[in-house]
Amino acid sequence: MQIFGDAIRFGVHSGPQNTTFEDYRDRWLRCEELGYDWVSDFDHIYPIHSDPAGPQFEGLTLLSAMAAHTDRVRCGMLVLGVTYRHPAVVAKMAATIDHVSGGRLELGMGAAWFELEHEQYGIPFPRIGVRMDMLDEACRILRSLWTQETTTFEGRHFQLKEARCEPKPMQEHLPLVIGGAGERRTLRIVAEHGDIWNMLYASDLDEYRHKLDVLAAHCADVGRDPADVRKSLTFRALLDEDERAARERAHALHGDPLPDRLQKMMIIGTPEQCVERLRPYADHGVGDFLLGAMTPIDRQTIELVANSVAPALKAAVTA
Repeated sequence: MQIFGDAIRFGVHSGPQNTTFEDYRDRWLRCEELGYDWVSDFDHIYPIHSDPAGPQFEGLTLLSAMAAHTDRVRCGMLVLGVTYRHPAVVAKMAATIDHVSGGRLELGMGAAWFELEHEQYGIPFPRIGVRMDMLDEACRILRSLWTQETTTFEGRHFQLKEARCEPKPMQEHLPLVIGGAGERRTLRIVAEHGDIWNMLYASDLDEYRHKLDVLAAHCADVGRDPADVRKSLTFRALLDEDERAARERAHALHGDPLPDRLQKMMIIGTPEQCVERLRPYADHGVGDFLLGAMTPIDRQTIELVANSVAPALKAAVTA
């Protein structure tokens, strides 16, 4: 089943940390005003890559509020940690948010990774293989509760007995996004359950081609056309009409040199250079380009991506 056809979409993936509710709401409203197709938050208890003592809003309740404040933009969660909530409860919450949004929700699921959150909140944090098993079971439960009258499920980690989820989501097929790039388990779960596959941008196009081949092999194993899985890429950028000014701002905001986590995924330069970096991924089937935006927020880049990068890339792909 293809989600949203072949149209290129641009979005902003905006972590709700080190901010106020009013500022975060205004960020979503500005992204909608700029014409972005998607805005998402993420699911953490503490800020990531930052002081864990700082402010961090809870993801799903905040997403419901953002759904109520916006009118058009797709409302994403990228991604929900499978360890934090029973998937049957997640199914109910997602169905509710889909109604709040008028059918605009796209729910992302992942295996969770921030051990400190689990340790301090007393949430079990099993090894990664177990968390992957939990993710697989959760995806099965979500889809069943969203589509079947009742669900009985006997898994190793989760059990349901004639469970109901009413009302169903507004969307006949609520898109399920799977985040990650692990070749043995994550991409298998994508092949089996994902409508959209999201991974982080890195400049190594050969690596991305390899991931596509692995996904295609998993899809073949489960009898699925890999073209039915929409490809999504989260990238970071700091843009300016002048490349030198962009580099100066990048160092002022993020340090010199950039942190290792940003060096691989951040595009620094002009909008034209950003298009040049993203175009090969569009040529390899990426349909969603999501600009990562955490504090400190660079509003200039958000506007340049919307006004210059998005239309130029869309025009180049359709030419």
